[in-house]
Amino acid sequence: MQFMSGLVVFTIAWWVAFFAFLPIGVRSQWEDGSTVEGTEEAAPKEHMVGKKALWSTGVACVITAIAAVVVPQLLAQ
Repeated sequence: MQFMSGLVVFTIAWWVAFFAFLPIGVRSQWEDGSTVEGTEEAAPKEHMVGKKALWSTGVACVITAIAAVVVPQLLAQ
């Protein structure tokens, strides 16, 4: 797999994983009973975007590595 192809696979895999991880573990202010004045009750209390970005990076690396092994074998047939 060429560098740009790998970069495209990684980018698409990262965004798909990131959007899949976004709703995991999110509790709204209303669920915790700690609504901050001037904010929406459904707003997340703690969004943990950094942790989810790290998880997405790991998943994207695994998917890219699998694609780097599988795609050349499929093209060789």
